[in-house]
Amino acid sequence: MGLSSALASAVAGLRANQAALSITSANVANANTPGYVAQSVNQIEVASGGSGSSVLVTGVTRDIDQFIQGQLRTETGGAGYANQISNILGQLQSIYGTPGGTGTLESAYNNFTSAIQALQTNTTGLAAQTTALSAAQTLAQTINTTSQGIQTLRTNVNQDISNSVAQVNTDLKQIAAINTKLQSLSATDPSAATLQDQRDAAINDVSKYVDVKAVNSGVNGVNVFTTTGVQLVGDGQASQFNFSAAGTLSPTSLYNTDPTKSTVGTLTVTLPNGASLDAIANKVISSGQIAADITLRDQTLVQAQTQVDQLAATLSSSLSDQTTQGTAVNPSASLSGFTLDLSNVQPGNSINLTYTNNAGQQQQVQIVRVDDPKALPLANPPGASPQVIGVNFTGGITSVVSQLNAALGQTHLQFANSSGLLQVAANPADNVTVNSASTTTTVTSLTSGSPQLPFFTDSSSPYTGAITGAGSELTGFAQRIQVNPALLANPANVTVYSNSPPTPAGDTTRSDFIFSQLTSSTFSYSPQTGLGSTTAPFKGTIGNYIQQFISQQATAANSATQLQQGQSVVVSTLQQKFNTTSEVNIDSELSNLIALQNSYAANAHVMSVVQSMMQTLMQVQL
Repeated sequence: MGLSSALASAVAGLRANQAALSITSANVANANTPGYVAQSVNQIEVASGGSGSSVLVTGVTRDIDQFIQGQLRTETGGAGYANQISNILGQLQSIYGTPGGTGTLESAYNNFTSAIQALQTNTTGLAAQTTALSAAQTLAQTINTTSQGIQTLRTNVNQDISNSVAQVNTDLKQIAAINTKLQSLSATDPSAATLQDQRDAAINDVSKYVDVKAVNSGVNGVNVFTTTGVQLVGDGQASQFNFSAAGTLSPTSLYNTDPTKSTVGTLTVTLPNGASLDAIANKVISSGQIAADITLRDQTLVQAQTQVDQLAATLSSSLSDQTTQGTAVNPSASLSGFTLDLSNVQPGNSINLTYTNNAGQQQQVQIVRVDDPKALPLANPPGASPQVIGVNFTGGITSVVSQLNAALGQTHLQFANSSGLLQVAANPADNVTVNSASTTTTVTSLTSGSPQLPFFTDSSSPYTGAITGAGSELTGFAQRIQVNPALLANPANVTVYSNSPPTPAGDTTRSDFIFSQLTSSTFSYSPQTGLGSTTAPFKGTIGNYIQQFISQQATAANSATQLQQGQSVVVSTLQQKFNTTSEVNIDSELSNLIALQNSYAANAHVMSVVQSMMQTLMQVQL
């Protein structure tokens, strides 16, 4: 090797040392900087002149494990989802109250039944009557408050979606902008590493809200997708999430895939190519905080609202509904069945049929009066028991008969107008038997002569469960239920059920009825409450129902907390693994610094020797 080659190698070595020292210095200075990834210099051996070799700095490498980074982002999305679910379910449990605790729905209900029980022994006492009504008011107000609390949570998560979307859009724009900057830099430019750190931080932030995966593209570029394959960043352009908040939500604020029918905030995403997708209908987001908020707003909390609505409806109907059995049709060789008086059937009231089909199976049918054509036909899931049929009564008995024959003709049941009464019958030759038929109607008078009464009302109107094109009266009833104002004005009607003839003094008929309905009568509850199924609805007393859904909520909250804790451990473990390779190790950097100092000294010594030799050669020539 000639002196010039040796000198060139030494100079190249010093330059490489200078670059490495600069990187080591940056690593040490940023050891505690969040998101900073340790860097190292890329060096290659190159030929120097005709013989020997030198070193060339080709760029900077970020010490990062991309596989663990991808896993960490996936689990961060899962943690964002689990954290939000746990947080909101914990708040919901606080609204419902701890099973068996005080100041809860359960305790308010128990206080009401206790007050009614006391009334049985003192039916004429004003104090006992007012105490019962006061307990009823407390129960109604507790139901109101519970419903309002649920809607407040829905409004909060709806606002959280808005805030999260704004943050995600900011991050996506930053990622796209950094991609553009990196495209103008060579792969060997040391400043690229700093930009990549910033881009990774933005992608990590997005992963808290939306499930994402990053794919390298071209020189220093990254494309970002959701795990469902929707592109969020690509070719220097970013998708844009758009959220139209609906303000304060109410029980009737519900999501619908038809934007014209949806009454909650809609979430869409405009892709880099200009196309737009309904992010909810197309399930664009499957994890992260936004996905949790959507699930909570449109499913979990809607179900919670249904639970308290069902409680309010059952509480009201159990005391006001009167079931009247049909009158048997005189058996004949060709026809047998029942006649029913429909004069008191109001919208939401029902006709109840039980029959044995030609396969020997007993079937149940519930015929509901629905006078709004926009609400028909009623949704009737396969296998639902009872089968629910909606019928418009506004056309009179003839129209009712026609609708029923059209809806149930295949069952071999025959409907007819029998002197203004509805007749339901079957031909024994078809091996079909009508076992029972009845009507369930709402008593609207406090002194109808029967123990039933409209104890609780929908604001000041009787609750019948009417169904219209705008929805069911059941939806949001928990916010509107109250003790009948007419009953508050005349507390004696808690026990007095007839004025003509007068209810005998000390008569316990009504108080016995109320207590029995509240404590021992069994009712069926909608599968939409999360209890039971369409084929086997949950059945039990009102007290059983309250205990069941409060217990279910407590279990859900505990499960969510456990999931959140488990997910936190997974994220923490992955973060530690990621940090092992990506964080600055001061000991390693100091070791590198010593090696670089030695290398620097060696290269400097070579330059010194070459200088000395050149001076000697020049002196020889002289």
